[in-house]
Amino acid sequence: MDWGVRNRIARILQPQDGRTVMLAVDHGYFLGPTHRLEKPSATIAPLLPYADALMLTRGVLRTSVDPDTDTPMVLRVSGGTSVLQEDLSHETITTSVKEALRLNATAVALSIFIGAPHEHESIVNLAHLVNEAEEFGLPVLAVTAVGKELEKRDARYLSLACRIAAEHGARLVKTYYCEGFAKVAESCPVPVIIAGGPKLATDLDALEMTRDALEAGAVGVDMGRNIWQHDTPVPMIRAVRAIVHAKATVKEAAALLREKGKR
Repeated sequence: MDWGVRNRIARILQPQDGRTVMLAVDHGYFLGPTHRLEKPSATIAPLLPYADALMLTRGVLRTSVDPDTDTPMVLRVSGGTSVLQEDLSHETITTSVKEALRLNATAVALSIFIGAPHEHESIVNLAHLVNEAEEFGLPVLAVTAVGKELEKRDARYLSLACRIAAEHGARLVKTYYCEGFAKVAESCPVPVIIAGGPKLATDLDALEMTRDALEAGAVGVDMGRNIWQHDTPVPMIRAVRAIVHAKATVKEAAALLREKGKR
């Protein structure tokens, strides 16, 4: 692996433990002004100091992130559909590698939709992006998206999707946590990061999912709604960080969350 790629990945996966807490704020590219992400700058600013990397679109990066930050940016470069469509898999590459480099992105990300109507196009999009990004030492993160078909979130399906992403050259893969997740992580030859997914019922659910995923082989989380839709988002991201980087138990992280939430 070239030095440039290794250096950029090391900015996302912290060298001291090889883990990461990414903050996902790219939801607007197909969901529009999501609850509590209506004003991205207001949502991002207090959380940025606690994120190892930020996943976002070029529009939000340009308008809503302080350019003085040292936080690595993972730039979403796929899109082309909205939540109004039944089929969310009809995506294409919407942002060039040249633009990503101009914006000083540390990595680029796009979704692949395995088993969806536009599976072929999404995999070819990944391959083309890898071909171009590798010329410049820019890592590609592949998101194994499932659209609205959440029933696909099982180990057999996610193992298939993650392996296909890695086989086509993704340096990192983002996927969902599921029962039997160890099989997903073991069969993927590149680091696997779990998505937070929709807002879970309780804080403990999100913290337990984080712990369970790490124990099963994930290298971190790319969490959005379970952090910034929380009533106290800063304590929530600090609680997640405690599990990821300080090896805190769920009980310890929950105590930290309650303690910080009182301030």
